[in-house]
Amino acid sequence: VQLQASGGGLVQAGGSLRLSCAASGRTFGSYAMGWFRQAPGKEREFVATISRSATYTTYGNSVKGRFTISRDNAKNTVYLQMSNLKPEDTAIYYCAADSDATYYSTQRNIQQYDYWGQGTQVTVSS
Repeated sequence: VQLQASGGGLVQAGGSLRLSCAASGRTFGSYAMGWFRQAPGKEREFVATISRSATYTTYGNSVKGRFTISRDNAKNTVYLQMSNLKPEDTAIYYCAADSDATYYSTQRNIQQYDYWGQGTQVTVSS
């Protein structure tokens, strides 16, 4: 599967953005999907994940209550709605696909993801 992330940009603190990740192929529903981010000089960190069924989600502690992950299997797309953005959310955001996930499982372990998008830059100004 090939992943194409989009929707990043520059936003003021307190603002919102919605990221999208479009997947190629007809097997999108076979993958648990995740969003990760990497700030300059830092390791890539887990942001959110959603099960193949779209019914289960898990979030990183720093974004819980502010970000929402969702997916539309008919459109082969996963979304990340980001609200109440903070300067510390500034990073390159990557979507990823886990091909080994069961239907209702989520995956926060970065090592389990097989496929990665190219990343989209999110910059939050104070």
